[in-house]
Amino acid sequence: MTPSARLAAAIDLLSEMEATPRRPADAVANAFFRERRYIGGGDRRAVSERVWTVLRHWRHLGWWLEQAGVPATPRTRLIAAMQLLPRPGEAPGILFAGDRYGPAPLTAGEQELAARLRGQALADPAMPQAVRLEVPDWLLPRLAETFGTALEAEVSALAGEATLDLRVNLLKTTRQEAARLLAEGGIHAEETTLSPWGLRVPGRQPVTATAAFKAGLVEIQDEGSQIVVAAADARPGMRVLDYCAGAAGKTLGMAMTMENRGHIVACDVSEPRLEGAVRRLRRAGVHNAERHLLVPGDRWARRRAGSFDRVLVDAPCTGTGTWRRNPDARLRLTERDLEELTAKQAEILSTAATLVRPGGRLIYATCSVLREENQDRIASFLASSPQFRRAGPEPGCGLPPDLAQDGMIALSPLRHGTDGFFAAILERVA
Repeated sequence: MTPSARLAAAIDLLSEMEATPRRPADAVANAFFRERRYIGGGDRRAVSERVWTVLRHWRHLGWWLEQAGVPATPRTRLIAAMQLLPRPGEAPGILFAGDRYGPAPLTAGEQELAARLRGQALADPAMPQAVRLEVPDWLLPRLAETFGTALEAEVSALAGEATLDLRVNLLKTTRQEAARLLAEGGIHAEETTLSPWGLRVPGRQPVTATAAFKAGLVEIQDEGSQIVVAAADARPGMRVLDYCAGAAGKTLGMAMTMENRGHIVACDVSEPRLEGAVRRLRRAGVHNAERHLLVPGDRWARRRAGSFDRVLVDAPCTGTGTWRRNPDARLRLTERDLEELTAKQAEILSTAATLVRPGGRLIYATCSVLREENQDRIASFLASSPQFRRAGPEPGCGLPPDLAQDGMIALSPLRHGTDGFFAAILERVA
């Protein structure tokens, strides 16, 4: 594809995203490229990079368009991005050329917009703080409550590029051997500093095409998510429940720490997600896991009350800790979403607690940085559940010393180089 054809594809993709604002951008992009198989891998990356640049700077671009009195459309947002975040040889007048596969030439109004924005800095002192930080206005006070004086630095880190982290599958190999095999395939990885099983790969590398991935020696998993697995401390011979398992990423990790001995159950309300876990479990060589679909009126949990040594609740949440990977999530999140999610979290936590045996542990985790979903949720739960208390991590679980404070872990891109994760370790009093 020519540069102008890539730009036209970026306009079309942004248009589809705006037409389905509640659908995650990556899902829209996947469907977009599936329907256009003629777009090759390199072109897909180039189109996606341009679109994700717009998503990462959505409020900045919108503010400049508002100052110029120009409606915000996919075309005008891309024109603004090209002027405020310029690349060599990519001026709007060059790429909006009206050639066969490219976008139509600039209108007179668009030419005026390009001229007005040429040479301007992306950030302007007149911008409101929420615009500069690329967050919804209503969310800014809640983020300030979480981060205090570090607000700007922490939220700016959440807007950066995400790392590509791998978890080595110790059921099949060692961290050193996995790194060696990846290097043979041209992918050089460094050991992570927090997770004892992690490798970090620079840039966006085709990990899934490697022999190491296909053989189940490594799984793609953020280092913060690996720390949640370590906090669960699932050991050989235990009965373990992953209550909100999704596609079983943490189930895989816990099966590894259990050395395939004992029994682990992966539950979820989504059948497609659980079905997607089958291939991953098989590739990883996991033999001690089963799946269970949770449905309304299900008596499964009641029949198994008090029978698990470990119950992990990876609760549905706002995902504010994953903005590096999903910048569009900032645009879709509403105050009502937060209210509904905190109510759901309380309900799930209450049910999951009944499944923990006396002396067992309940691990509550989110990929959120908001106190309402994390520290406040735990405080509320403990106030109504005197049979539980916060507990420190057990020796040998894989957590770095001092990472857990009073039984709780709060990770962020700025301080730890991970996604934003929260985990609380709760013990049921024997």
